[in-house]
Amino acid sequence: MTKRNEPLAELVTEAGLSEGGLARRVNELGQDEGLQLTYDYTAVYRWVRKGQRPEPPVPSLIAQALSERLGRQVRPSDFGMTDTASLATRALTYNSDVPGTVDTILELGRTELKSRGMQRRRMMTAPFVLAAAAGPSRDWLLSTLDETFDQDAPRKIGMRQIDGIRGMFKIMQEMDVMRGGGHARVTLVEYLSGYVLPLVRRQHDQEAVQLALYEAAAEQAYLVGWMAYDDGQHGLAQRYLIQSLRLASASKNKVLGAHVLAGMSDQANLLGYPEEALALARVGQRGITISDSPACMADLQILEARALAALARDGRPKGSVTEAVRRAEATFQHVRPDNEPEWARFIDPAYLYGEAAHCFRDIADTAQIDRFASESAAEAARQHRARRGALSQAALVSGDLQRNEIERAATRGQTVISLAETVESSRCIETVRDLTKRFKPHGRMPEVQAFQARAGQLLKVA
Repeated sequence: MTKRNEPLAELVTEAGLSEGGLARRVNELGQDEGLQLTYDYTAVYRWVRKGQRPEPPVPSLIAQALSERLGRQVRPSDFGMTDTASLATRALTYNSDVPGTVDTILELGRTELKSRGMQRRRMMTAPFVLAAAAGPSRDWLLSTLDETFDQDAPRKIGMRQIDGIRGMFKIMQEMDVMRGGGHARVTLVEYLSGYVLPLVRRQHDQEAVQLALYEAAAEQAYLVGWMAYDDGQHGLAQRYLIQSLRLASASKNKVLGAHVLAGMSDQANLLGYPEEALALARVGQRGITISDSPACMADLQILEARALAALARDGRPKGSVTEAVRRAEATFQHVRPDNEPEWARFIDPAYLYGEAAHCFRDIADTAQIDRFASESAAEAARQHRARRGALSQAALVSGDLQRNEIERAATRGQTVISLAETVESSRCIETVRDLTKRFKPHGRMPEVQAFQARAGQLLKVA
């Protein structure tokens, strides 16, 4: 038996609306959008007294009708409903105000944690929208160029709550790196929605406290988005990353904003949009300098190289790829881990050289594949980072195949599977899937058949 929707009942009473009056206004608003709605007082009775939830876009129309009467903004989440169609669109927007950003992230979290059935499926399968990437990156860069930053300000605010939030970020980032994005994302969403964002919503007298909270919330929203990306939830990931970018701007931390753009570039390239990936990586580089964060700059430069390598497959000059990798290597030499933020801790040789290896895989430079992938795989093994190890070993497999060293490639392919089996990462799964396609021309070889059989089992389970 469904429960009475008390928040909706209170809002309807406060607005001075009868059940029939609310139904009529919802119908009128729907007609403005080309909908033929025929609700009457019995529908509102069911929404209020029995807790029934109409399908989108009706929750947004109810909220609009209430907002008109109350003279303030009411969202579907205020009365226990989530209009997933409206939320999916709204979450692609770089909000002009921070409270709207916080509300959007909270709604994303509620949809993941509490929605069931069709509502949750709609949000979890919301598409990646290519056109949505340009606006947020432009707005972030403009706000960054307009701001004056205190370069000597300490990165960490000595406050117990904020230090605790950052401690949780450190733990969650470690779990993502070691176990994959699908392992602990729900836990982080619960923490962000239940603890961090309510703190951000409060008014704090000290500006330093408010800025530090914006920064901590931006870091966690980014990590949720990154975990969703690694878990193959690309539409959801994009929406978290855009909202994180807005909070990073509110925190006046331009390096963190550039880091978010790096994540957006990485995702765009993975999804087959290298032109957009290139633009995002270059916007990030324009917003910061090497002295701000050598690690972040090197990351943006290697992602620029990844995009250039993808474009080189379509006939663009390969020399630009090599030059971009060299710039990233040179910048990385300036990294001093103690001077970098916590989120930059894994922008290290395992990561940077692994990304470089994939650049050279795309332009078929086998010598450079071996050089960079071997260093990345060795460092990943030292740190027990299975996801990074799997990706770098896969680059070595590609190099072996390009040299026609099939048996060696198949042996290394078994290592990729062993590593991929230990993490919850759609990127690892897709890497194995990619290797099965690359091995197809050699399917008669026993070593390849053994690899394909084992890969088939992993893909079936995934």
